[in-house]
Amino acid sequence: QAIENQLKICGYKNSVDVVALYLARQGLSSLPSLSQFRRLRYLWINNNKIQDLTFLIKNYYLTELYLNNNELKDISGALKHLCSLQILFLHNNELKKLGKTVKELKGMISLQTLNLFQNPLAYDPDYRLYVIYFLPSVQLLDRKLVTQRERESALHLYNPKRAWVMQSIAFGKRVDTSLGTTVGSSRCTQPARRPIMPSGHEFGNNTNKVPFEDPEDAVLVRAMTRSLMEFSSVDWNKVATCQERRLKNKAEESLEKLTVQFR
Repeated sequence: QAIENQLKICGYKNSVDVVALYLARQGLSSLPSLSQFRRLRYLWINNNKIQDLTFLIKNYYLTELYLNNNELKDISGALKHLCSLQILFLHNNELKKLGKTVKELKGMISLQTLNLFQNPLAYDPDYRLYVIYFLPSVQLLDRKLVTQRERESALHLYNPKRAWVMQSIAFGKRVDTSLGTTVGSSRCTQPARRPIMPSGHEFGNNTNKVPFEDPEDAVLVRAMTRSLMEFSSVDWNKVATCQERRLKNKAEESLEKLTVQFR
């Protein structure tokens, strides 16, 4: 009856034309299947007594879904097919299992806004970072913007190996060196030996190739013509942000830069 009333209010004549349904605050404890509304994109079912979401199993085109203020205890198998969903409100329900809930939402690659506060799972000490790491598309979580610092913290917490690799690859630059110069102070670096160049030898000249007297000279010349790369990395967690520098709430630390040179 609530659905029929909404169709009359909105003037819909065919179910295929329905793109939005407002069923909030109707005292509903259950709903019949909404599969006849194949183009449904916006659905409000908030502030009811809904405990089961099987009525959404065929609504693949939903982009906004408002399920807040209901009696949901588990959403497993009910929402993972909604790959186009961008806004999902689930706050003020009875969801308890964080891992199980987030697993159901992992396939929503377009999800940008998510509310899960006022659920028992939100009291997990790592709740926010867990959601940020496993649902990277979310930009607004519980009415608060997800910051880059939070994403980095989540990565360090749940994937420290990848965080270490990303931290170690900082920036690189090309270094100009002339033939016969030594590079760095590594113990593996040996003084360059200037090769004896045969007269008439020209690189890139296929018609005039005079062999080296010593084959090692040819190898050395080829090696010394390679570009020299210098890579440096620092611990970016010790670098204060612009806001922190303005507020002066983070002491300046001397940065240690690791530099590696190789050809």
